[in-house]
Amino acid sequence: MTTHTTAFDPARVAHLTGRFAPVTDEVDVLALEVDGRLPDDLDGLYLRNGPNPRFSPIGSYLFPIDGDGMMHGVWISEGEARYRNRFVRTPAVRAEEKAGRALWGGLESMITPSEAEVGPDLAHTFKDLPDINVVRHAGRLLALAEAACPFRMSPELETVGRETFGGALAAGITAHPKVDPVTGEMAVFCYGLEPPYLTWSLIGPAGTVTSGPTPIAGVDEPMMIHDMALTARYLVLVLAPAFFDVNAAMNGGSLIAWRPERGTRVALIPRDGGPVRWANDEAFWMWHTVNAYDTGPDAGVVLDYVQWPRLTLGPAPAAQNSPGEPSVPRGLIRAVIDPATGRIERTPLDDAWVEFPRVDDRRIGRPHRWIALAADSARTQGLLPGEYDAVRWYDTQNPSAPSHVWHAGNLSVGEPAFAAVPGREDEGEGYWMTFATDRTDDSSWLLVIPGQDPASGPVARLRIPVRVPLGLHGAWLPTEE
Repeated sequence: MTTHTTAFDPARVAHLTGRFAPVTDEVDVLALEVDGRLPDDLDGLYLRNGPNPRFSPIGSYLFPIDGDGMMHGVWISEGEARYRNRFVRTPAVRAEEKAGRALWGGLESMITPSEAEVGPDLAHTFKDLPDINVVRHAGRLLALAEAACPFRMSPELETVGRETFGGALAAGITAHPKVDPVTGEMAVFCYGLEPPYLTWSLIGPAGTVTSGPTPIAGVDEPMMIHDMALTARYLVLVLAPAFFDVNAAMNGGSLIAWRPERGTRVALIPRDGGPVRWANDEAFWMWHTVNAYDTGPDAGVVLDYVQWPRLTLGPAPAAQNSPGEPSVPRGLIRAVIDPATGRIERTPLDDAWVEFPRVDDRRIGRPHRWIALAADSARTQGLLPGEYDAVRWYDTQNPSAPSHVWHAGNLSVGEPAFAAVPGREDEGEGYWMTFATDRTDDSSWLLVIPGQDPASGPVARLRIPVRVPLGLHGAWLPTEE
């Protein structure tokens, strides 16, 4: 199926140029140059996945959804580090490598190749896009798509193949599963363009699906939901009014329609299979949760997240309300949701321009103290949406205290991820890590920032041998015994 034939110029797409531009070289470096001192108590892999088209896109390009996945890995042990990057080689990527050019268009173009170009198995299919996130669970290293089957990667980042969890989750999962550090379960959800439009599942610590996929009643049309949160009792899904409109996309319009009159709903889905609890609010958009937790066996749910007034994909930042829409603040928000009454109370924690929030993953589903986010300091002109020049940390135990900020100067930083020091249980006992790119020379670095004094900046900067395109998600994976 080929629909869009309108002229498309990749050179005019901001997120295909500059610090977001894709790279094609796959390299291995056994000893990285280190500026500073790499802590001896770090032992593991910092890994990031992000959109990186293998060939120049055709038809359309919608950041951050489109693009082939590329893994950037830094292995750290005994004060030394090595680097490797690899494409996530889906069947479509392999077909395009054989042809030497892009055969699939971006999502909004609906361009798909013919049987003569790719054979009967891939003809007129949509492209796998496992380019959003990466997670390790039950010994599996998974490259995650927005809403499709993940692809399993080897420990050295070679592509193993599509992961369906033994056929139990053939429709796939979304890009932000949550692993419960207490039970070892991984909670997932998936949305689709056809019924059932929204499902949830639990995957046990051994990697077997133990619950689901279970359809969520009350969702009767396709909608986009990027992230979720997890508590000891609930999966927490925020259903903003972003609805898929395939007919509009096939006729040159937008794939996603923003309908603020529908409001935003929050689903509290009991992990024991009980009935879903719903809460209703005015329209807002959420890309990413921080974390969530229960305040007691019969009490509310606390959800921290980054709020935007509306969904905007592409080059325009989602910072303004349209005429007639409710005035919804952007920034870091704490919501308290009452499962019994469906009431939501939202409290702004900070109105700074922030995204990519993270906590110590050992606190997922439980009360957390520290929140780290990439931030726009307002000191740098010309940053694109998704580009940040600072990292901020919030102490939720001292909400009136000013946030800790490290201004990155000429560096554009990405999502921070926490690397805990083995044997130390306190939050902050470890290091925050993020890739960063120098705006003056396009060199890329892995930054290692001390958790006890993050505003002091990196204790080590590791020179990456290729530029790492800005975005999206990463993880610290400690060496397994």
